[in-house]
Amino acid sequence: MKIMFLGLVGLFFGALAGGVLGAGLGLVWTSVFHTSSFEGYSGMLVFMTFMPIGIVLGGLIGAVGLGFLAARGSSSAGAAGR
Repeated sequence: MKIMFLGLVGLFFGALAGGVLGAGLGLVWTSVFHTSSFEGYSGMLVFMTFMPIGIVLGGLIGAVGLGFLAARGSSSAGAAGR
């Protein structure tokens, strides 16, 4: 139960951080490569490409990372109690 809860917490905070990081990288991309802002193209590129990719990757990394740490912590606690 602890592993699942920490996995969901990692999913939430990882997705949040990934979305922010994705938007930031998208803004850097549009500045470096001089993406056209005609009819909002650069904004659509950032918020419909970079942000969703960041949300998905951040959520997966956060969920797997915290789930792994929770599983590792519970197995070492069980071994120490024996």
